[in-house]
Amino acid sequence: MKLLQTLLLSFIGALLLLAGCSDNASSDSELGSLRVLLTDAPGNYEAVYIDIQNVRIHHSSDAEDGESGWIDINTEPMIVDLLELTNGKFEILGETDLEPGRYNQLRLILGDRNEVVIDGETHDLSTPSAQQSGLKLQINADIEGGEMYTLLLDFDASRSIVKAGNSGRYNLKPVIRTARLEQSGAIEGTIEPAGIEPWVYAIAGEDTLAGTRAGANGDFLMIGLLTGSYQVSVVPSTNDENSPVVVSNVQVTAPDTTSIGTITLE
Repeated sequence: MKLLQTLLLSFIGALLLLAGCSDNASSDSELGSLRVLLTDAPGNYEAVYIDIQNVRIHHSSDAEDGESGWIDINTEPMIVDLLELTNGKFEILGETDLEPGRYNQLRLILGDRNEVVIDGETHDLSTPSAQQSGLKLQINADIEGGEMYTLLLDFDASRSIVKAGNSGRYNLKPVIRTARLEQSGAIEGTIEPAGIEPWVYAIAGEDTLAGTRAGANGDFLMIGLLTGSYQVSVVPSTNDENSPVVVSNVQVTAPDTTSIGTITLE
């Protein structure tokens, strides 16, 4: 009898193991989803137009243009004014389903209609030849079956536009920070007096990780921040006589939004 019970228990255990393997196989075969968003850390320009033609993704961080394995995100070509994407606003570049696994490289394919507007004058933005096959970003995105992965691209307009000496020409050298939105938090607050629209930065250590410009009502929001301690720096515009203000030890816990209330400039 004991032998029979042992065999029966072994048989049941085998069935459970097979069932578990079947469930895992089903889970592994379920597709995940990737959504790509674009936001901006603004620059002191009137407009920055970026010509986005495509977004592509690959498992390998070393894959070159023309190699197999590239997957196009479902992206419609668009021209985006980066300066419209501040204070938590974003543009959805595209979304697609992917096999589970780690994807290490994203390419942002830019067209040639990139422009900056300064003092009412529109200037073409030249793109370095090394980026003609697409701007390469390391993302290390782990896609899991049945889950959405929202990748935020924070395009820093102020550091991405470089004046070419005294030629009057401007080059586009994109500086982009990436973050998974589901695993990031935000900082919000209000600047008084309203209407002065100062710059606001989130700084961790010596690194400025995010920035925005307060709206006409004084409100600001910075998104895509990892859990940690930040220093919030408020810098008045060049024609504003108010003094800068720094708020230290601002704690962010993803995915929550930390409010630092009202900051008064004097």
